[in-house]
Amino acid sequence: MLEYSVLTGRKLMVDTYGGLGPHGGGAFSGKDPSKVDRSGAYMARLIAKTVVDAHLARECQVATSYAIGCSEPVAFHVDTFGTGTCPDAALAAAARTVFDLRPEAIIRSLDLRAPQYHRLATYGHLGREGCAWENTTGWPDQLRKEVQARFLDLHANHHV
Repeated sequence: MLEYSVLTGRKLMVDTYGGLGPHGGGAFSGKDPSKVDRSGAYMARLIAKTVVDAHLARECQVATSYAIGCSEPVAFHVDTFGTGTCPDAALAAAARTVFDLRPEAIIRSLDLRAPQYHRLATYGHLGREGCAWENTTGWPDQLRKEVQARFLDLHANHHV
């Protein structure tokens, strides 16, 4: 009989939102930052928080999907559950412009190579002070400007 042992850590559900939000089924704990189930999830968290902090929606969920060998996500979606101030597609397009979603860029912008993971091994990875993916400082203004430019363009195209 062949035994299988998972050494990479707890599944995302344990370290994130429980059963509240969908997830890809990977793990944070035990993985280095180059693994997008860790770095991509952290960036999705930052983007969703930024959308809310920018007052562009009351609720926001960001979903990304990466493929091996692709430096950009193969899918990127923003869902504001009907609470957005503009179409979700405009928010998604603006976020793709403001945030660099390539894995190495995420690692740099969130300082994911810094030793910090031991303290995240208990009580989860999200909602913790001192984590770059929780700090939206500076991002809401950038996102608001990009959304405004895109939404005005989108709105103008509908009246032509």
